[in-house]
Amino acid sequence: MSASPRIVLIHAVEVAIAPVHAAFAETWPEARLVNLFDDSLSPDRAAEAELTPRMSGRIRTLARYAADAAADGVLFTCSAFGPAIEAAAEDLTPLPVLKPNEAMFTAALAAGSRIGMLATFAPAAETMKQEFADAAAQAGKPDAVLRTIVVEPAMAALRKGDAEMHNHLLAEAAPALADCDAVMLAHFSTSRALSAVSAALPGMRVLTAPVAAVEALRAALSAPRAGGAAARAGR
Repeated sequence: MSASPRIVLIHAVEVAIAPVHAAFAETWPEARLVNLFDDSLSPDRAAEAELTPRMSGRIRTLARYAADAAADGVLFTCSAFGPAIEAAAEDLTPLPVLKPNEAMFTAALAAGSRIGMLATFAPAAETMKQEFADAAAQAGKPDAVLRTIVVEPAMAALRKGDAEMHNHLLAEAAPALADCDAVMLAHFSTSRALSAVSAALPGMRVLTAPVAAVEALRAALSAPRAGGAAARAGR
């Protein structure tokens, strides 16, 4: 792995950018970050009842663009496109292409089988339920239960620039998950509510996605891989 690998971050919402940049600064400051941001992805996804082939194609196109831009690794920061990201990852093997929540799910399942999740974007919460079920099966915990609370007004507040209200609304909803073994903050954007939610759930393990995702991508790039830069150049 290069001492300063080129990591392409693919964003669908502006509010996810700062948290992932902070996670890299904390965990992997040597990485060189490139940002791809399509602000039409989130509203277009919200307008559709399901993740359509057309939308999945857009995700795969963004991933291929990242590969063509000489990425050493790709990290998506929006949790609403899981199946499409999986397809893109298969297309671009051996280039590591990570979903935003894979590592967080692993950490949550290590804490127990009753997992709570606070979300602010309903379409993402729906796709994450299936991703969690898949992760639970892979972890040998097929009976693990995910309880999700969607706090949509929190996202509306954050988009208006009111992070304090965003955090307050999530913390206000959190006690309903007090009987869980761990609670996940579903999106990169919700990670900013960690302190407020932790205060509302004393003693509870509260997990966020950005740092876990950065650590997982760094580990993936450190593992031996076939192909590498030469393989990417042929795409």
